Amino acid sequence: MTTTQSLSHTVLWTALITPMLEDGGIDFDGLSALAHEQAAAGNGLLILGSTGEALALDMAEQQAVVKHICALELDTQIMVGVGGYNLDAQRQWLAFCNDYPIDAYLLGAPLYAKPGPVGQEQWFRALLDASEHPCMLYNVPGRAAVSLDPQVLGKLQEHPRCWALKEASGSIDCFEQYRLAAPKLAIFSGDDALIPYYAQAGAAGLVSVAANVWPEATHHFVQLSLQGQSHNAFLHWREAVAALFHVSNPIPTKCLLHTLGRITYPTLRAPLTHTEVDDLQPLLRVHDSITSWHSTQV
Repeated sequence: MTTTQSLSHTVLWTALITPMLEDGGIDFDGLSALAHEQAAAGNGLLILGSTGEALALDMAEQQAVVKHICALELDTQIMVGVGGYNLDAQRQWLAFCNDYPIDAYLLGAPLYAKPGPVGQEQWFRALLDASEHPCMLYNVPGRAAVSLDPQVLGKLQEHPRCWALKEASGSIDCFEQYRLAAPKLAIFSGDDALIPYYAQAGAAGLVSVAANVWPEATHHFVQLSLQGQSHNAFLHWREAVAALFHVSNPIPTKCLLHTLGRITYPTLRAPLTHTEVDDLQPLLRVHDSITSWHSTQV
């Protein structure tokens, strides 16, 4: 089993998109190409998160993605998303994934239900108990409609498989509350644009959407942020991240990757659609900006 110590070397996890064919089927060739790009850049892979449209895939498709990524035998670490509403279904998903050579799980709060502290602790503890790999808990009130209670996090940090937190509230104050409540956990920024600020407050790294488009540049940006040297790069990255999130993630990311020829189609599963992006020029401008910035760093 992967140890939390070995996971500490991965400072950037790419929340990988799931490329799709024109008819909506999974583009496994495209998935392989993207995964190899990330591994070559030294980035860990988070598959089947919200950026990977996991909830729009059926169970057989999710299982096929895990099997496919593991069969690539990449020289990088792999984390699998665990998210939904039904606890028994999540336990079944963990039981399936436990049999594959993955390194970690991302455990999301139950969607829609908005549990209080007692329900949150019961939910996460049940998933931690069912896991055979280290787990990163996920605070994302924008999707789960509830924030992880800091006192609950403080209790869960004692669980032997509770390794880290992905903090995606967009609030430095929340980050500080979690850091004080759970000093044993590694806390990762879940917002690309905020990694310079979170790094100053003690973040261990970033779970990134932008790295889908710029694997090497994002890795370098995270390293600069963790070293406190990202000041000159922040404006470029703030504009780039804003462009990637001007409509729902991962729509702009898929549109830009398609325009750059990195995926064959910009297809998403309903209710998301690439037709939400009616002007590609802002995305191409920030791509040029990041590419130009990175060229000055190497």
